[in-house]
Order: sequence, then C-alpha cells, then structure tokens
Amino acid sequence: MDFNPLDLILHLDVYLDMLVNNYGAWIYAILFLVIFCETGLVVMPFLPGDSLLFIAGAVAAGGGMDPVLLGGLLMLAAILGDSTNYLIGRTAGERLFRNPNSKIFRRDYLQQTHDFYDKHGGKTVTLARFLPIIRTFAPFVAGVGKMPYPRFFAFSVFGTILWVGGLVTLGYFFGNVPFIKKNLSLMVIGIIVVSMLPMIIGFLRSRYGSSNSKAETR
Repeated sequence: MDFNPLDLILHLDVYLDMLVNNYGAWIYAILFLVIFCETGLVVMPFLPGDSLLFIAGAVAAGGGMDPVLLGGLLMLAAILGDSTNYLIGRTAGERLFRNPNSKIFRRDYLQQTHDFYDKHGGKTVTLARFLPIIRTFAPFVAGVGKMPYPRFFAFSVFGTILWVGGLVTLGYFFGNVPFIKKNLSLMVIGIIVVSMLPMIIGFLRSRYGSSNSKAETR
C-alpha cells in the first residue's frame, strides 16, 4: 500500500486506532516521539501536531488510551523538545541557515519567527505553540538570541500546558460527538486552517503592506 501523507492527515483517527490495536502501550512512545520531533527538531516543522493532539484525545475517550497518562507524556515531550531546540539554536545558531537555497533550513521560516519575536517578545514561546512551523522555530530562535533559559523554560511550560492540555481535552470531550465524528476529516482541515490563519494574515499584511508603502513613496 502506497503511503499518502494527505490521507494520513485527513484520517488520523483511523491510523491512530490502527496503531493502538497493533502496538498497544507502545502508542504512547510513538506519540511522544512525534511531538518531541515536531517541537525539538528544526527539520520537522511539517508534522501534524494540532490535529494529532485532538485526535489522540478522541481516541483516549474511546478507551484506546489513558487520557491523564497521554496528556502528561505529551506535555513532557513538548517541553523536552523545546529545550532541545533551544540548545541547538544556542550552540549551532544561524550557521544552519547560511545556505539561502536550502530546502530544509529555509531562511524565510527563520525570518517569520524573528518577525514574530520582534512583535510579541518573550511570550512568542507561548503563542508559537499554536502556530505550525513557527512553534518549531521559536525555541531555536530563542536559543540564537541567547534568551535566558529560565525565562524561556517558564514560557515553554505555560504554552505546553495550554497547547497539549487544551487540544487533548477538547478531543477527549468532543472528538466522539456523533456529528464531529462523522465529519472528522473536515474538523482536521478546520484545525489546520485556523492554526495557519495568523501566519497567512501576517504574510499578506507584510507583502501588501510593503507594496502599498512602495507605491506611496513613488
């Protein structure tokens, strides 16, 4: 069977149920690794963190996993991932992004996160939890900028509790509501769109705002 990333994202509940049935308790380790990689490795910004947390909560509500253990482990994974990413940024810094043509270490992602930091300051570490791509690069940029680790860690823990706790809880209580369960693919798309919306708006403002400024100076 061919691997289809889009099908995986749209039918996470089916695949997650399959993993629970095939691997039992190992599902906790698999989910831990996915969340750790998304938050801890700058080469993994494409992993479906938001929708995965929601679906995992829904599967837990169906008896597939213990919700308290699930939430606790995924919070730990996100916090450890953040700290690892911070350390990479602090030690390797912008050397990883020197190649402007790199397909993995893309400077536009780094610049978007820099801009977000300029606008929102230290609370970016918390806010970024809810923004795909930026949540992967925010800890890295914090490390590059030599943000004091205790301050970074406090924002990271607070953001993690809101992100993991919030989405897993929403999935647990609402993921198995008949209407939502029948339209889960649309729900996943909705989560992705809503999480990407701030980035899209920021990009459009930046692009058309700079275009208007240039037009006015002519």
